[in-house]
Amino acid sequence: MTIRTVLYLTLLLALAPTAMLQAQQPTPEIVVQTNLDAYNQRDIEAFMASFSEDIKMYNWGDALPATEGLAAVRARYQALFDASPKLHSTILKRIVFDNKVIDHEYITGRMGADTPLELVLIYEVRGDKIFKVTVIRK
Repeated sequence: MTIRTVLYLTLLLALAPTAMLQAQQPTPEIVVQTNLDAYNQRDIEAFMASFSEDIKMYNWGDALPATEGLAAVRARYQALFDASPKLHSTILKRIVFDNKVIDHEYITGRMGADTPLELVLIYEVRGDKIFKVTVIRK
């Protein structure tokens, strides 16, 4: 075995844990899609699993969060899921930029309404959790 081979193998062994961790961590797009799938199934447990403990939800342009923390998010979305048996969101356009996922969503069945709702949501992901959501309304 040459010294070059030994150095190469040493480098591979040193980088292996980092590479394995990166391979196991889902991309921001996968995190957001998993969250959206749970939303469409109205599965509160799976939906909440995508959020970090310090989750903050903002309305575009507001300095203070509209909803903050897991308990508040759970209460808000459990009420929405309970009142919206036909709730469904379709992605019209998605942009993934670094740790941000920007979705233009077309939502039907919200709170039993017949009128669809269009929103733009900006999700920010840290690791495998959504820590910030900003909503833009028409």
